[in-house]
Amino acid sequence: MFDLIILGGGPAAIGAGVYAARKRMKTLLLTKEFGGQSVDSAMIENFIGHNSISGVEFARVLEAQLRLQEDIEIKVGVTVEALEQQGDLWRVTDSKKNQYEARAVLVAIGSRYKRLNVPGEKQYEGKGVFFCSLCDAPLMKNKKAAVIGGGNAGLEAVVDLLPYATEIHLLVRGELKGDPIYQERIFKEEKVHVHRSVTVSRFAGSEFMEKVYYSALGSDEEQFVEAQGAFVEIGQMPNTELFEKTLTLSDSKHIVVDPRTMQTSAQGVWAAGDITDISYKQINTSIGDGIKAVLNIYETLQKNL
Repeated sequence: MFDLIILGGGPAAIGAGVYAARKRMKTLLLTKEFGGQSVDSAMIENFIGHNSISGVEFARVLEAQLRLQEDIEIKVGVTVEALEQQGDLWRVTDSKKNQYEARAVLVAIGSRYKRLNVPGEKQYEGKGVFFCSLCDAPLMKNKKAAVIGGGNAGLEAVVDLLPYATEIHLLVRGELKGDPIYQERIFKEEKVHVHRSVTVSRFAGSEFMEKVYYSALGSDEEQFVEAQGAFVEIGQMPNTELFEKTLTLSDSKHIVVDPRTMQTSAQGVWAAGDITDISYKQINTSIGDGIKAVLNIYETLQKNL
């Protein structure tokens, strides 16, 4: 039996793992891979302590620091299939049908970006196709960019790109749905071009993405815009399907937590990172939330000895 089982391998989970080990808690960490969504970034330039670091290297740094810790068992290449309460304990079943029990569980398996699922999207991911404007907008300095999505996420991406890109094409399936304040901001910019009632059909290029192809709704005739970066901003999906009957979820299907402690609605279960209903989804804040959760877990377990 473990004191704590951490589910996930992204920033929140690693921060939690390091602090759990330092508190000498008997801890198990289960993850499919290290790095979380950060792996998708060609270059991360807003992680405190590094001027810039690639997503792949960032994942290596996280894993290396975690493996330096004692008192933590790590299992990679597995996903979670079930989380069940067993009296005062919680039982976790992984994808290899192994079962583990712990006094506390921290859920930090993040979310996934909604994708267009069109040709070239996967091929050029990290090589011109991006999903985080706050992370990757600086890569568009003196370049042309495209943004797909007319909600707040899409309009915020345009705003993030304004200081960098020379030209920005906003491709929207219908009409703009983002907040009026964002719409007013982008309409003032001559370098922003809005394409309404269109659907993106594919991304094309050579080694890196160079063109975004699209067509008007109801038409098969393709057009394209030249862009060195395309930001797909059509929302995220938290990985909460397993917890719908166990934990309280928000309307957006994120796990509802107490922001002071990261406790969920279920006694003995905490959550951190992008999977929660916390407002800001950033690497630095996720690490802090994971650490905050572990400190509260440690305090709670000490009281219940």
